[in-house]
Amino acid sequence: MGSPARFWHWLSDREVQCDLCPHYCRLKVGATGRCQARAATESGLVSLNYGLFTAICVDPIEKKPLYHFHPGTNILSLGSFGCNLNCPFCQNWEIARAKRPAVAELSPDEVVHLAEKSAREAGSIGVAFTYNEPLMSIEYLLATLPKLQAAGQKSVLVTNGMINPEPWRELLPYVDAVNLDIKAFTPNFYREVVGGDLATVLAAAKMLFIAGVHLELTCLLIPGLNDELTEIGQLVDWIAAELSSEVPLHFSRYFPRYRMNNPPTSLQRLKEAVDLGRKQLRYVYAGNAPELGEEYTGRSPF
Repeated sequence: MGSPARFWHWLSDREVQCDLCPHYCRLKVGATGRCQARAATESGLVSLNYGLFTAICVDPIEKKPLYHFHPGTNILSLGSFGCNLNCPFCQNWEIARAKRPAVAELSPDEVVHLAEKSAREAGSIGVAFTYNEPLMSIEYLLATLPKLQAAGQKSVLVTNGMINPEPWRELLPYVDAVNLDIKAFTPNFYREVVGGDLATVLAAAKMLFIAGVHLELTCLLIPGLNDELTEIGQLVDWIAAELSSEVPLHFSRYFPRYRMNNPPTSLQRLKEAVDLGRKQLRYVYAGNAPELGEEYTGRSPF
């Protein structure tokens, strides 16, 4: 089962190391990586989710959220399974951690045809790979995105940015827009809460910006974990200094989900975060909080 993977090497005749992300999973034959989407076999590392999708729908582009990339249009949205983080507050855990069979298996050419059909029928501009962590399907993306580009379709990623530079660099020429999720701005949060690496995520964001890919950032504010104004200010400082004051930033309201029962983000803290961000950044929005109105949420009700 599975399709041959890239970005790995043998450690011995019965063990491989995956080099896609900074986990560098060491897998004996028969074992599956932390992402649950890559596994070691007798012949090497394979991708378990190649061309398999657990969710297919058409969304407003603002729902990604992308407010400054073809606003007012729709986009075909595809989700697979697998994620290399383990966020206890995951908003899409049923998809990212899916154990059920995929709803569809699509070749790269079939995705292009589906995108063209969606463009005709729903006015969509391309394909967003979203819901789970799309970079855990790197082989499929490298096979599909060039075909979408050749067909005049836009390619969008909604990602956690936990990827090593080599595969990221290879993929970027085919990516039109990214919403990158910065979970927090402390290494300890990444290490202890979600099982990731902040430095890797920030490096991925900088590579995107330097490559000229349209970039918007999202941060889900969770009471007691990453919503201190000092930390929020440090994130804003970093964006202004290392990226640009023109990069849009979305602060999303947290609600209890999956394995986390912290109370929802207060509307007051969400407003404070947006106000703080707007001192240095031109485009800062509140998400999941329509109660705040357009002054804070911008054009989108999501």
